Amino acid sequence: MIPQTASSDAPALETRGLSKSFGPLKVVSDVDFRLERGARQALVGPNGAGKTTLINLLTGNLRPSAGKVFVAGQDVSRLAVYGRVRKGLARTFQINQLLREFSVLENVQLAVLEAAGEGAILFGGKAAQKEAALAAYEILESLNLAGDATSIVAELAYGRQRLVEIAVALALRPSVLLLDEPAAGVPPADSHAVFTLIEALPKSVSVLFVEHDMKIVARFAERISVLVAGRIVREGTPAEIASDAYVRDIYLGHRNHG
Repeated sequence: MIPQTASSDAPALETRGLSKSFGPLKVVSDVDFRLERGARQALVGPNGAGKTTLINLLTGNLRPSAGKVFVAGQDVSRLAVYGRVRKGLARTFQINQLLREFSVLENVQLAVLEAAGEGAILFGGKAAQKEAALAAYEILESLNLAGDATSIVAELAYGRQRLVEIAVALALRPSVLLLDEPAAGVPPADSHAVFTLIEALPKSVSVLFVEHDMKIVARFAERISVLVAGRIVREGTPAEIASDAYVRDIYLGHRNHG
């Protein structure tokens, strides 16, 4: 069999007929989705729409009941989480997954080593560890986090922790970054910093983010996908979505969507 290679004209991320059922309950239903290269796209929908389930299907945290996931044209449907990370797919969580008792630099350093397939040698004192520390520090500098490099994660304000989580995700060298409510639990003053950072990411990184605040979505997303009852029911620019009566009804609760 000829091994798959990434296609330069394929979307950064794509699903075809992606579905997930838990017993008789179909949480994600036949989703066909495209995230173009360099895009800044939001995934929105009412509570219970299946947004986090869809993200978990994309990352390999959940196995689909049907359908496929592609990264740059490569079928990653059978790969586990770390296999997809190595194909360029990284994510953050609603609740951060940082090593809270370690320093900011150590968290990012470990991610650099994981990306290089050398995660087991974080405390081994080898040359790779030093190179990873330098690479991690450069990432922190690029995100204006170098001042927190030696700080213990648990001692940081929650908004700073969310920025560190994005730094960890970027250390995995993703081509696609999935952000599940990156500003969840973050004070308003810090949430703007989170999204300003996202906006400034290089176009080599395509971004899909889940967010409830439609003002934030309209400010930072170039395109919006609306998920309702496990199906994508609308896609368009922020202006198109804002003017869509069906979407307004969903958010005002005028329709029953199961």
